[in-house]
Order: sequence, then C-alpha cells, then structure tokens
Amino acid sequence: MHELSVCQALISQVEEIARSHRAVSVESVKLGIGPVSGVEISLLQHAYPFASAGTVADHSKLVIETIPLKVSCERCAAETEAEPGWLICAACGSNLTKLVSGDEMILMSIEMLTS
Repeated sequence: MHELSVCQALISQVEEIARSHRAVSVESVKLGIGPVSGVEISLLQHAYPFASAGTVADHSKLVIETIPLKVSCERCAAETEAEPGWLICAACGSNLTKLVSGDEMILMSIEMLTS
C-alpha cells in the first residue's frame, strides 16, 4: 500500500516539527490533497492510525482539504478549474493548458500541545 509509506513519511515530518516546538502531543494534522496527486484519500485515512501509532501523533485527527484542479490556458490566458482526465479551459474550450494546481499533497497545519 503506497499510502502507508506516504503516511510514514508524513509522521516523520510531523514528529520533527513537534520536536522543534517541544510538543507533548499532536492533536490534528491538516493536509491539502489534489485530485491528481496520486494519493487515494480513503486509503490514506485508513493507513494514518497505523503510521501514527506509538508516536507523538498517536490518536491525532487527520483532516484533509481537497485542493481544486486548475489549469492555465495558453490560448486565452484564463485560469479555470478542470476535471481529472479532462484538462480543458472552461473559458474557451482549448486543450492547450498547463496544470496550475491539483497534483500536490501539502502539509497545511499541525495542531499540537506544548509543555
């Protein structure tokens, strides 16, 4: 399961940040995930408790915010939302687009208790 290794890397990053802030526990971790990030959200949510068990983030809540898929049109210069597998400009219908967002997974925030 790819998502378990993603969660393990996330928890390593969370632990490092928590250590640098002298946190005694992590209450929640908020991620931004795009629809073409390559991460299956339901599998990530399932793997998170296993990856966080026995760490400073044990029993923390994983909060996921969806990042919209957006493209920039090379024909009309509009920036519009698009659908996965259909990166068409919503303004003019051109397929000459570049991906602006929607392929990322970002650690947005960590809520932690400090001593």
